[in-house]
Formats: sequence, C-alpha cells, structure tokens
Amino acid sequence: MNNVVQIRNVSRSYVLGGQQVNALKNITLDIEDGVFIAIAGPSGSGKSTLLNLIGCIDTPTSGQILINGQDVSGKTPDELASLRARTIGFIFQTFNLLPVLSAYENVEYPLLQLPEIGKEERDRRVRYFLEIVGLGQKMTHRPNQLSGGQRQRVAIARALAVQPAIVLADEPTANLDRKTGDAILELMREINRTMKTTFIFSTHDKRVMSMADRLVRIEDGELTALGVQKAPGEWAYVKPPKTASLQAAAS
Repeated sequence: MNNVVQIRNVSRSYVLGGQQVNALKNITLDIEDGVFIAIAGPSGSGKSTLLNLIGCIDTPTSGQILINGQDVSGKTPDELASLRARTIGFIFQTFNLLPVLSAYENVEYPLLQLPEIGKEERDRRVRYFLEIVGLGQKMTHRPNQLSGGQRQRVAIARALAVQPAIVLADEPTANLDRKTGDAILELMREINRTMKTTFIFSTHDKRVMSMADRLVRIEDGELTALGVQKAPGEWAYVKPPKTASLQAAAS
C-alpha cells in the first residue's frame, strides 16, 4: 500500500492568554491508502488539531506533512485550498450544510469550485452519490426538511462527490442517536470497502474504534500508541517512533 498521509516530527504550538500551548508534540505517523483509521483520545488531547493539519486547514509549527505525495510546507493559501478541494473531503459533527440550499445543491457546491468538472459530470456525480447514501428521493429537500441522520448522509455525499483520496470525519456521530449513528458508521465503512477511500476519524466513540483497521491514540499532544485490528476486538499495538528523517517522507 502507498502512504496517502506522511507526517514527520510535526509539532503545533499557539499562544492562548499569553501562554504557549503545545497542542501536538513531535508526531510521526504514516496512513496507508484505503484504510479506515480512528484517531482517538480525550478532549483536548490534540486529535482535532492533527485532523486539521491533515486537512490543510492548519499548518504545523515545525515538521513535515505530505498529503497524497504533496509536501504542504511552503504552499500558499491558494495552493492549500486547491489541494483540499481536489484531495480531501470533510464530514463534521455539525453537518455544516448550507441551509438555503437543497440536498442536491449542497452536494454540488464543492464541485462548482472545480472548473475542470463540467455541468453534466457535476449532475452525474451529485445524483450518483445521493443515491449511494440513500437520498435519491430527497434531492430537492433543504436541511431543515431532513432528519439529523439524513443531513449527515448529505454531508457524506458532499464529501465523496469530489472523489477525494481522503475523507476526514470529525466526531461524525456525536449529534446522532445511537441507531442512526450506527447506520452512518456502517455506511461509511461500506463506502471505504467498496470505493477504497481512506477514512480518517477524530473520535472518542468506541463504536468507531471497533470498526477501524488502525487506531492512533493521542494524549496531551503526544502519539502514545498505534494499533492494528487483527480480528474483531483483537488489537496488536506498537510504540510509535519518536523521531524520523524528514527525507524519509518523500521516499
């Protein structure tokens, strides 16, 4: 497998109330193409910060990140926006749908930012992915006409419509009841299996962890364990590397 995400010696610090906060400390991590991976840890551990770095929403204070083979270091905001638009899909716990747009228009919206995708191809993708998530009959409905689970399904279709190499999901079941959350997780797992899309979750939900191929544990900004699920409920853990060559990420 190729590594779709390569992280080398990455730290992220910021100043809050006059004090320096070290959100991430010297993280080294590879994420393989096509895996279903959970980044787990308590609130404030740094997992959302790591997800934002992978999503090119934030940039590291130090270290190196490659996304789908591209080094994000030194890229301009426009270059990072282009990389996000073509490589990464986002699914949020608050859905982040535009309330004035229909389900169809919400899924179409990110495609409108890609001039190389024509009208016919946009229409094909929107209809295809809304069918995939079971909302082919709800295309004209606005978010306030949909249930929470249906809104999250629209968000999934929107993330998939750009045909990204990576889908980032930040606590995607947090605002859903258990039954709906389980159905959403099963849907994303099935999409991962059939389309080979890499799914990266930020979570403390044990349901997400139980479905994952890989588990990354973070505490106090440090990567504390890497797990591989050998069989249902059976995990093999290894200690993460403390340091790695920056050049190794590009090899």
